Amino acid sequence: MRWKAWIGALSWIASSAGIAADVSIERFRVPEGAHPHDVAPSPEPSGPVWYTAQAQGALGMLDPATGKTRQIPLGSGSSPHGVIVGPDGAPWITDSGLNAIVRVDPKTFALTRYPLPEGRNANLNTAAFDGKGILWFTGQSGIYGRLDPASGSVRVFDAPRGRGPYGITATPAGDIYYASLAGSHIARIDTTTGEARPIDPPTPRQGARRIWSDSTGRVWVSEWQSGQLSRYDPKTREWRAWRLPGSDPHPYAIYVDRQDRVWVSDFGANAVLRFDPATERFESFPSPQPNAAIRQILGRPGETWAAESGTDHVTVYRWQ
Repeated sequence: MRWKAWIGALSWIASSAGIAADVSIERFRVPEGAHPHDVAPSPEPSGPVWYTAQAQGALGMLDPATGKTRQIPLGSGSSPHGVIVGPDGAPWITDSGLNAIVRVDPKTFALTRYPLPEGRNANLNTAAFDGKGILWFTGQSGIYGRLDPASGSVRVFDAPRGRGPYGITATPAGDIYYASLAGSHIARIDTTTGEARPIDPPTPRQGARRIWSDSTGRVWVSEWQSGQLSRYDPKTREWRAWRLPGSDPHPYAIYVDRQDRVWVSDFGANAVLRFDPATERFESFPSPQPNAAIRQILGRPGETWAAESGTDHVTVYRWQ
């Protein structure tokens, strides 16, 4: 089932009314009980959109032209969390149930597993490729790690402050940063040595959950506990923060599009928000269903995709 509408979205700056905008929204139904956690569109405009069917231990593939889906089982015990499309065009999955990174061939659907070292149960979360083609990943149990696709070698590091590594991102220069939800900080990974250096946001106990880089290398963070969207500039080491509109915001996912506008999902508002750093205005696009639980956001030119784990939908926001 698909749902399409044109929505005139309200914008806010702080608590003031702003400018209306038009965004085309299309929702795609995925198999009942899939509870899609993360979503990753392939880079080509007409290409498939991948999602992790976390509750069913599968990787889903959506054809946006037809709305049809196919799910590829990942194996007994699978509980996939994150998915991204790698430089090779294949979906790469962080599977907490298998305690492994899984690559799925986009044409044959053949699986390649890269298990973590024995005894290192990570509660895997998300992944990002650096500028040299190395996959870096996080685990909430207190680890982060790297996978070299060329050799298949997997290495795990202890996070400097223990539990919490969650979201992860690569900057245009190939630098890697992660966000620690339990640790309320972000960290920059030295991709040569593997050492992670914590960086503290000015708001204490903010619950840094997900993280994304803009085109200039500034790092944006969704602060789950504080209800803020924050930004760190590595060049100046300066922070800025903006509280989301509403009485009880809980920003979960974050994604910066190619026009450097920031998309964030808000559990408190049951909506996806778009923030324009130039005007410092938020636009809100509420889900038509309650308890959407939008877990993650990714995009490609002209499109922003979100996974509604609470409603078994994948949603695209098309814009110009």
